[in-house]
Amino acid sequence: MLRAVSVAGLVAAVAVPHIRRQLGIPAVVTVASTLAAPAAIATLWPRSRRRDLALFFSQMWAFAVTHELPYDDPARLRKRLLIEYPIRADRWLGRGRLPNARLQEALHGGPAGAVLTRISAWAHWIWFVQPYLALFWILFRDRGAFPHSARQMAAVFDLGCVVYFVAPTAPPWWASENGYTEDRVQRVMVEFGERIWGPIWTRVFGTLGSNPWAAMPSLHFATALMAAILLTDTGGRLQATLGWVYAGTLGFALVYLGEHYVVDLIAGAAIVLLVRRGEPLARPLAHLVNERLQRLEAIAAGGRTA
Repeated sequence: MLRAVSVAGLVAAVAVPHIRRQLGIPAVVTVASTLAAPAAIATLWPRSRRRDLALFFSQMWAFAVTHELPYDDPARLRKRLLIEYPIRADRWLGRGRLPNARLQEALHGGPAGAVLTRISAWAHWIWFVQPYLALFWILFRDRGAFPHSARQMAAVFDLGCVVYFVAPTAPPWWASENGYTEDRVQRVMVEFGERIWGPIWTRVFGTLGSNPWAAMPSLHFATALMAAILLTDTGGRLQATLGWVYAGTLGFALVYLGEHYVVDLIAGAAIVLLVRRGEPLARPLAHLVNERLQRLEAIAAGGRTA
């Protein structure tokens, strides 16, 4: 019976997000269905590297679905959209002007600007695999460190997702396009992406950018920063150095490309700090959840009945 329920939960985790709009499934039901996947996987399969990876990627599936849910109703979300506060913060940081505009005016255009745009755009696109490649490396270098590392990375994603729900915030390019700032901020990556990817750009970028108002905090920067820290923890000097160089490059790129304010990056770093400092406090709860999942696994395998 428990195995059947777990299989049903796994099917629901995949199916419900795809049919939620057609059937008008409430957001809370969609979120609950995706969160059932990790418990189902832990129940159905014994502990292994593959299961560890499956658990993490099921968590990422839940994040990918949940972070775009508020944008299912753009008109309703628009009423709660916050626009001004990051502009004021970044103007203060930029001594009267947005750092995005300063960088674009100083660096965009000409042969050197073309090279910088190419590097920045690719740094942004690489992010879609970088945190996961870092965790893959940790898994195969030190399997014992993987659950701890994956838990911290997932916590960064989850906390950021909570903020996206509570305080939807417009990015600088959107604020500029809609006349909320005197500083002109271009979405440089779109111009470059259309040239590089051609006709497939709109379809691919539309899928990846499914919630344009999920800008504060910058989870791009936060997760790249967390990856660098986790790589440092595992002791690989070359990998750690690459992680830190990438995080710094991405942070610059996100501001230069017009994707994020500087304050978005600061908030992302604050979430990483919160997770790192709070992890010891959350560890007992994590162990308790793990024990309960192991019990369910044993019951499903027929080892115990209570």
